[in-house]
Amino acid sequence: MKILLIGYGRMGRLIEQTALAAGDQIAGVVRASNTGELDALGRVADVAVDFSAPAVLPRLANYIRRTGTPLLSGTTGIPAEGMAAFTDLGRYAPVLHSANFSVGVAVFRRVLEEISGVLRPDFDIEIVETHHNQKADAPSGTAKLLLEAIDPRGELTPVYGRQGMCGRRDPREIGVHSLRGGTEAGTHTVSFFGPDEVLEITHRAASRQIFVNGALHMARKLCRMPKGRYELQDILFGGQNP
Repeated sequence: MKILLIGYGRMGRLIEQTALAAGDQIAGVVRASNTGELDALGRVADVAVDFSAPAVLPRLANYIRRTGTPLLSGTTGIPAEGMAAFTDLGRYAPVLHSANFSVGVAVFRRVLEEISGVLRPDFDIEIVETHHNQKADAPSGTAKLLLEAIDPRGELTPVYGRQGMCGRRDPREIGVHSLRGGTEAGTHTVSFFGPDEVLEITHRAASRQIFVNGALHMARKLCRMPKGRYELQDILFGGQNP
């Protein structure tokens, strides 16, 4: 598999190392600070793997439209209007965006989809995510994925932290809390607080390598798929792309 790397931070370097060790080829590297290179670049790879920054997306999108290169993106912090671009790009190439490529997190999300409707509204739900002190965005993209799994229709009101005399907890709210410190690769806990019982589900990432392994596994599948916007759940569990 030939890979065009978009972004060359920690994840980009890990993807390069892991891909080369597996016998894949790096067809090129485009750093987030120099995306103008994309304007003159033709199709050079089987798949573009993007772990860069939200500001890169407009130029990257133009490149995908022009070349039809399959795109796997793990960039987080992209606003809602930017996320809509991935659906449009599905008309030109197979496209997969996920805030987290861990198989464990994908199963976590699937479990939440199954149980949240059973436990609501009798259980209060809170999400806590913990990451290293260099992470720029909060809450994490994974926390947002878990929130979507719990509340796909947007019926709950997210509360991002609490302070002062905030009053009695509204049963229609869901707390989302972010902790930052040290070198923590990523821990996500969803707590369901019910009458006289608590259910907690936690996923802990020991290192970024789990995200790299998952991303490369999905990239190999994606470059053989027809045009369309895909979700990680679609590929893992056999769903249909929108």
